[in-house]
This record gives sequence, structure tokens and C-alpha cells, in this order.
Amino acid sequence: MQRILVTGGAGFIGSHLVERLLGEGRRVVVLDNFDSFYDPSVKRANLEAASRHPSFRLVEGDIRDRGVLDGILGAEPLDAVVHLAARAGVRPSIEDPELYASVNLDGTTRLLEACRRSGVPRFLFGSSSSVYGNNEKVPFSESDPVDHPVSPYAATKKAGELLAYTYHHLFGMDVTCLRFFTVYGPRQRPEMAIHKFARLLSQGREVEQYGDGSSARDYTYVSDIVDGVVLALDRCRGYRVLNLGGSRTTALRELIAKIAAGLGVEARVRILPPQPGDVERTWADVGAAKEALGWEPRTGIDRGLERFLEWFRRQPHRAL
Repeated sequence: MQRILVTGGAGFIGSHLVERLLGEGRRVVVLDNFDSFYDPSVKRANLEAASRHPSFRLVEGDIRDRGVLDGILGAEPLDAVVHLAARAGVRPSIEDPELYASVNLDGTTRLLEACRRSGVPRFLFGSSSSVYGNNEKVPFSESDPVDHPVSPYAATKKAGELLAYTYHHLFGMDVTCLRFFTVYGPRQRPEMAIHKFARLLSQGREVEQYGDGSSARDYTYVSDIVDGVVLALDRCRGYRVLNLGGSRTTALRELIAKIAAGLGVEARVRILPPQPGDVERTWADVGAAKEALGWEPRTGIDRGLERFLEWFRRQPHRAL
């Protein structure tokens, strides 16, 4: 039975991945510190189904704690680590860059070191489309230069890719860096745009639109992301960087209109100046993932929003 450690496994993407891996007959260890960036009880609920599975184990701890890491990796040999734990969010990273460097850089370095000491052969790193910054060439390709991040969060993600490459180069660890493009779906973090907009619109409150609404994102449904992660676990060797994105863009004003229509309400929008650290657009070229993994996104934005809103309506915390 394949044994996999998922850091940040109680989070949005992580909990979906954990359920998929358990469903495929793999043993999963989750490391999560249940940080208060958002309500920890939400993350505990994310693991409710997984926690009943006999092949699941939860360790509560910080990726910066060497003792915790060595305790996990020393308890049983692991076939792979999927590293999703991170301090998330572009705008908060501008307010506290030292915290982001500590968690996302120090934590990733300590995890890689623990993997090296324990001989873990495979490491998957959850990177981000934010590394592309305000790249003028679209769609974004893995071969594009990514030397000008526009937020501390983006800088830590690019640095994480470089750290991971170093461990591949020096120690022969198989490393895959997956650049996620604006993931959404059930369990999405409450401060992310789609979830936040749905909550505000359902309460009849104003939505804050930064800029004229023309900024666009490549929204990617969470099950498509999980498909890509699992395929990368099984098929990638050596060092790879791959985009996982929906491969189409949706403008901000269009997104707000779609969510309002799905909720059957009229959108009330307050227009504010663009925010520092935001990029004009993201758009994934997924040709490399198709070639390497046989992966393509399967859920378009309309169907994805429909599924998200079905989940949202069932949540008791939707009125928060």
C-alpha cells in the first residue's frame, strides 16, 4: 500500500486530495497545524469523512517543527510527500511578509530536509499561478520567465520551486512543482473571491470590486486539480514544473454576475481602486500537463459554479 504525507491536508485542496487518495486504497498521513487564518473548525469539518477511514492518520503540528517532521517520517517509510501547507493569500502577504517567509520558505526547507534525511523518493510542491506576475504574454507557459513576482506570497512560491529543484539536483529526489490557477469548489476558503462573493450576495450586501472589473482569472475546479495531483504522483519523475488551470479566463465583473444569477439575486457592487499585488489576468497553457500526464480540465466555470453553489447552500456557516 502506497504511503503518502499530505501537508496542509485539512485545507480546501488538501482535504479533497486526501479523500481521493484514501478512496484509491492509499495510506495517508495529514500534517496540519489548523492555523487561525480562517476558522479551524471549518478545516476539522473538512476531514470528517477521512477521519473515519482506517488508512488515515492526522498529526497536528507545524511544518517548521523539526521534531514533528522527524516523528512522522521516522515512524514509517513514505513513498511521497505532497506539500500543500502554506501561508496563503496575496494581500495579507504584503502586510506581513516575514510570516510568509517563515512559513513558506523556512517550513518548505525543513520539510525537504526531513525528506532527505528519511530518504523520501518523491516530493510534490503546490505552487501558484502568482509566480507569473503581470506577464504580458498569454496564455502563461512553464517556459516563461518568472523573475518579477508582485507580492511576497508569489515570491515565496517561486522560491519554493527553486528550493525543490536544488534537492532534486543534489539528492536525486523526484520533484514536481504544480502551479495551481485560482482553485474553487466546495470547501473553498471563506476569504477567496467566489466564496466571499456568494456569502455577501446571499445576504444582500455589497460586493467590493477592485478596478473596473476587467481583470480576469483562470478559474480551476478543485476535482480537476486533484486529478492533476494524483496523475503527477503516479507519472512524474525527475524535475517538472506544470501548470494546472482551467485554460480559459473569466473577467471579474462576469464572475460576479454569474454568482448573482446562480443565487437568484441582484448584484450590488461597490467599485474600489485596484489593490497592490493583484495581477491583471491569469491564463494557463496546459499543454505540458496534457503531454506529461494526459491531463486536461474537465469542469467549465458555469458547471463548476453550479456545483459550488449547491454546496454553499447547504453550509450552516454561509451567513458568517
